[in-house]
Amino acid sequence: MVEKKSYDWFEQRRKTRGLELAHDQITKAFDTVTWLHKATKSFADRNMKESKKFIDNLYKAEEEVDVLRTDVFMELSKGAALVADYREDLLHLVKRLDTLADHTKDAARCLEMLAEAEIPDELSKKTVYMTSKLVETAQTLRSSIEKISSNPAEAIKEAKAVGDIEHEIDNEYLKTKSLFVKYGAQVNCGAMVIFDDLIEFIEQAADMCADTADYIIVLSSRE
Repeated sequence: MVEKKSYDWFEQRRKTRGLELAHDQITKAFDTVTWLHKATKSFADRNMKESKKFIDNLYKAEEEVDVLRTDVFMELSKGAALVADYREDLLHLVKRLDTLADHTKDAARCLEMLAEAEIPDELSKKTVYMTSKLVETAQTLRSSIEKISSNPAEAIKEAKAVGDIEHEIDNEYLKTKSLFVKYGAQVNCGAMVIFDDLIEFIEQAADMCADTADYIIVLSSRE
């Protein structure tokens, strides 16, 4: 079944290859968040084979995001298809979501490096919770983007909700770091450094969602 493309903001403009590519890039960027959450869940369950499968899926999606970003930039640089303001808006959105995918890829790399490490269950569960909230953040952001033109007021409401969820992730990030004192003597120093990077990349991905949501508020206010 082919997914119906519901990005009204795109569809109300002249249909171009650039817009189609941008839609695909947005979809792939959000896919990386879902794969990261699946990978962390499997990691917490000590199912490393399954976790690696999800990480590989994430890497593939992130590579596709990079290719699509380049293709979008090339198409939109031609300049004839879209009004300049909307072309710039789309480029800004594509850049932000590319950065989101970069952060999820970096988190996945850390997870992969920790495959042989003994990470306490409490820390693993904290990571799973953070990525579950990251998925919620990305889903809310995606819904907001879809409504920029069809329902600007709702788009703004959901964009603001992204900020609220991101704040929850920030709090969980700090709570997780506070556990380093508790488990410092139990976890290998190198593994603890990598785990610290892991949760930081998750937090940075959430920050990028919030940054994108702020931009969506600006876009929606123009409609």
